[in-house]
Amino acid sequence: MPTATGYTLTATTSDELADAVDRVRAELKEEGFGVLTEIDVQATLKEKLDVESEPYVILGACNPRLAHAALGAEPELGTLLPCNVVVYRRDGETHISAIDAERMLSVVGNDDLSPIAGEVRARLARVVERSARI
Repeated sequence: MPTATGYTLTATTSDELADAVDRVRAELKEEGFGVLTEIDVQATLKEKLDVESEPYVILGACNPRLAHAALGAEPELGTLLPCNVVVYRRDGETHISAIDAERMLSVVGNDDLSPIAGEVRARLARVVERSARI
């Protein structure tokens, strides 16, 4: 099971970053998510600031059915979408972290979002767990 931090679901693997990103993409698809955005933070920092950093990728994931239900309950929720999953290297390990949707959506204060947030959290926890092979 992934480790829950204050706002993420996290696991580590010894796999290389590219392999982990591919696995995260496949597991997201298995859980009904598509990847809407991909940001290569390492390349962006190099280009914009000429800073060297370890590999870091942000995947903006969305499950259309759950997003539709959430937006129906709270139209301004789009400011918190998509659900981000990050894959990065640090100290020789690859880290996989997904937003904890229950924590994130708790700031909204709309009880109608609770079951949706719970389902998103469960699906993303499975993505992290299977991607890290734990």
